[in-house]
Amino acid sequence: MVHPLQSLRYTIVIPTTGRAQLSMLLRALDGSHGPHPSAVIVVDDRPEGDPLALPEIRFPLRQVRSGGRGPAAARNVGWRLARTEWIAFLDDDVLTDVDWTQRLSEDLDGLGSGVAASVAKIVVPLAEDRRPTDDERDTLALTHARWITADMAYRRSALVEVGGFDERFPRAFREDADLALRVCQAGYRIAEGRRVTTHPARRGDFLASVRRQRGNADNALMRAKHGRHWRQLTGEGPGRLGRHALTTLAGAAALGLLAAGRRRAAALAGGAWAGLTAQFAASRIAPGPRTPAEITRMAVTSALIPPAACAHRLRGELRAREPVAVLFDRDDTLIEDVPYLADPEQVRPMPGAHAALGALRDAGVLLGVVSNQSGVGRGYFTEDEVRRVNARVDELLGPFQTWQWCPHGPDDACACRKPKPGLVLRAAEALGVHVSRCVVVGDIGADVEAATAAGAKGILVPTRRTLPGEVERARREAAVAPDLPSAVRLAMEVL
Repeated sequence: MVHPLQSLRYTIVIPTTGRAQLSMLLRALDGSHGPHPSAVIVVDDRPEGDPLALPEIRFPLRQVRSGGRGPAAARNVGWRLARTEWIAFLDDDVLTDVDWTQRLSEDLDGLGSGVAASVAKIVVPLAEDRRPTDDERDTLALTHARWITADMAYRRSALVEVGGFDERFPRAFREDADLALRVCQAGYRIAEGRRVTTHPARRGDFLASVRRQRGNADNALMRAKHGRHWRQLTGEGPGRLGRHALTTLAGAAALGLLAAGRRRAAALAGGAWAGLTAQFAASRIAPGPRTPAEITRMAVTSALIPPAACAHRLRGELRAREPVAVLFDRDDTLIEDVPYLADPEQVRPMPGAHAALGALRDAGVLLGVVSNQSGVGRGYFTEDEVRRVNARVDELLGPFQTWQWCPHGPDDACACRKPKPGLVLRAAEALGVHVSRCVVVGDIGADVEAATAAGAKGILVPTRRTLPGEVERARREAAVAPDLPSAVRLAMEVL
C-alpha cells in the first residue's frame, strides 16, 4: 500500500564530525513511521580519517566528505547532491521522534511555492531536580531561535536561488539565521512545522563558555551583511558586547594606569572593572544550580569572557570589513550559449570555468550570476524552466551566493534588464557588498554598460556574438580579457 504522502520526495542531509550520537540518530530515523526519504546523505566534515562506521538502515544511505570546512560548507555539499524538491537538515546530535518522518511530510505537504522552508520545534530535556547549568542554558536557547538547522527543511530551488549557506561562517553559529534572512529577503516565507526534535543539553569543559565567544566574529559578519539591526531581524534581544567592551576598557585602563604609576586612578578603574565583572558573574550564577564547582567556573570565566568577546569581535570586523564579489553573465560566459536555453541537459560549462571559479572561492570572493532571460517575456520558456537550468549550472559550477535574472523583453521598459543597472544593484545588495567592490564579467557590451551604470567594474570576454564596437568601447571604459580564466585573474587584480 502506498502511503498517502509518499509522493512527497525529500532528502535528509546530516553534517557530522563523527560524534557518537550520529548512529543513534540514524537508528531513530530508521525506526520512524511515515513516508521514507529518497536518501540520507551523511557529510563527514572531518579533515581526514577513515570512513565513518554507520549502522545499516532501510533508507538509501550515502556518505561523502567536505574537507573540514565547517557545517555551512558541509550542508552545501549535501544538498547539492540531492535530487529532491525538499532537503531536510538535521544536526548529528539530535534525536527524532518515532513519528518524525510522518510529521515532516505533513509539515511539507501542500506548502505553496512562496514558502521556502519549514522549521521544527526543538526541545531540550533538562534535569527536574535542579536548576540548569550554564552549558544547559546555552543549549536551551535553541528552543527560542527562529530558524535553527538542527531540524529545518528547505526547498531546493530556494537554496539554489540564494546560493545556499554562506561558507564564511565557519561554525555552527549564525549560518542558519543568515540563510533564513536571505531567503526571506528573496520574497519567500518560512513556515513553522509541528514536528518535534530533541536536542540533548551540551556539557562543556571549564572554559567552554570562553570558547563560545568566537561567535562574536560571526556577529560581525551578520552586521556587515544585514545591517546594524540584524538582531531585530532575527528576533533576538540586544547582545552584551557593549557591556563587555566597557568591562574590558576598565580593566585595560587599570593596568595601564598602574604601569604609569598612577595608583589612585588605577584603583578607580580597577574598582569599575571588579564591579562590572561581579555583576556579570552574579547574573550567570543566579539562574544556575549554585554548586561550588559552578560558582567557581562562573566567577573565573566571567573575568575572561569580556576581553575574549571583544577580541573576537574585532577580528570579525576586520575580516568582514570590505567583502568583494564577482558577478557573471550566464550564457556564453559561464556556459556555452544555446539560444533560449530551456533544457538543463544542454548546459555545458565554458572552458576553464570550474578552475577559474574555484580560484575566486579560495580567495574568499563572493560569486553571483546576473543574466537577461527575455525568453520568459517572449513566451519561449517559463520561469520554472529558467530555475531548472540555473540549478544545473549551479550543480556544475556552484555555489553562487546569488542568482539575479531578468524575465522581461527588450520593450518592457523594466529597470533590471542589462544594460540597465538593476540586476547588478540587486546582486550587490543580496551579497551585502558595496557595488563599487563588484566586478561584472560578461560577453557583450550590455554587461559592461550595466556594470558602469551601477558603479561596478566591468570586464568583457568577447565571443562570436560580441560586436567590434563593444570591444573597442570596453577597452576604453572597462577591461577586456581573452577568456574566462584571464578575466578572473584580472578581476582579482582590480578588486
